[in-house]
Amino acid sequence: MPLYEHVYLARQDASAQQVEELTAQLKGVVEGLGGTITKTEYWSVRSLSYRLRKNRKAHYTLMNIDAPPPAINEIERLERLNEDVLRYLTIRVEELEEGPSAMMRRAERDRDRDDRRGDRGDRFDRGDRFDRGDRGDRPRERRPRDDADETAPTEE
Repeated sequence: MPLYEHVYLARQDASAQQVEELTAQLKGVVEGLGGTITKTEYWSVRSLSYRLRKNRKAHYTLMNIDAPPPAINEIERLERLNEDVLRYLTIRVEELEEGPSAMMRRAERDRDRDDRRGDRGDRFDRGDRFDRGDRGDRPRERRPRDDADETAPTEE
């Protein structure tokens, strides 16, 4: 059977549980039509590059599918009918990627980097490096406006 990578985006308003239920429903359809889903990854809520149907963020989910083409046609049909699904993309691949996808490896790498950083704190917190002192004690001089005399109405 052909191998596919399938990613769909669900509305931000949908809960993570609703997204998992949709994934389970799609998995049932694929298995009912003689295929299998070898891997499912939920990539969390992420920002979209541009607004889709008034949504700025979406739930991302990846599925690796080993199924006949009619099964793929059916899950795409179901996603077109579902109002929670903003977009989907199915790509036929020669072989499925083993282990975590690039998105999951990136998340792991970011967590490892944060762990290595330790107690150094936020990278934008520079402490007293650019301390210029308290400016509140300086007297504030008000300059007279040059055009104040010219614009004031005169009484004659």
